Amino acid sequence: MFGPVIPIVLLIYIFVCLRILRQYERGVVFALGKFAGVRGPGLIFLLTPFQTMTRVSLRTVTMQIPSQKIITKDNVSIDIAAVAYYHISDPEKAVIAIENVYEAINQISQTTVRNVVGRFSLDQLLAQTTDVNELIKEVIDTHTVPWGTVVTAVEIKDIFLPDNMQRAMAKEAEAERERRAKIVAAEGEFQAAVRLGEAADIITQHPVALQLRTLQTMAEIATEKNSTIIFPAQFMTTVQEALSTLKPAPKSEEVLARPNGDDAKPM
Repeated sequence: MFGPVIPIVLLIYIFVCLRILRQYERGVVFALGKFAGVRGPGLIFLLTPFQTMTRVSLRTVTMQIPSQKIITKDNVSIDIAAVAYYHISDPEKAVIAIENVYEAINQISQTTVRNVVGRFSLDQLLAQTTDVNELIKEVIDTHTVPWGTVVTAVEIKDIFLPDNMQRAMAKEAEAERERRAKIVAAEGEFQAAVRLGEAADIITQHPVALQLRTLQTMAEIATEKNSTIIFPAQFMTTVQEALSTLKPAPKSEEVLARPNGDDAKPM
């Protein structure tokens, strides 16, 4: 009477006891409430109801750390939001040692971010973000290792500054840009002065160069504007000296001799 029923019930029981775990999943098995091992991935068999299984994902989890107000070392109130990345490395500890891994890491991350950021001033926080991130990760990782999880990275995502602090930083940046512009202008003036000094030394050694430069300036002025220009007498003397310098020296006159060798006398 029960002959055909028993195989059917057995097949149904076997079907109910089968579990399939994906490549990124592991199953923590308990037999009568006692830890019996970690299984997977693939097809596994559980003796229901004497054995139970808890699925655990080994993939990296992205966890948002909510924005919170933090007072820096130099007493500046800022809002910081961060993000943490972690994955489960030991499924047994993740199930047995902690009730909710995600919530536990989220809470410890918030307190760690607040404590670590409070050790730095605002300037250090803005300039050394990578070091701050690494320090936060190390502190969180020391708490999560007993839970069978590994924190791979922690990144400060947003830093919200008060309005008055933003205005102060904008003024500081503007003053820094003006300082750099003045330094560049001063360096240009210095280089120009050096070149002018070198030019003055050359002109001192060659006075004619100054006079030629004066004549060139006169030519440029006459070309640009057709107007009358009045020059001081000293300036004109300088021009005459330049012209006399450039004018070739006259040839010496030949002395005419008489046929008899005597000098010719005027009539």
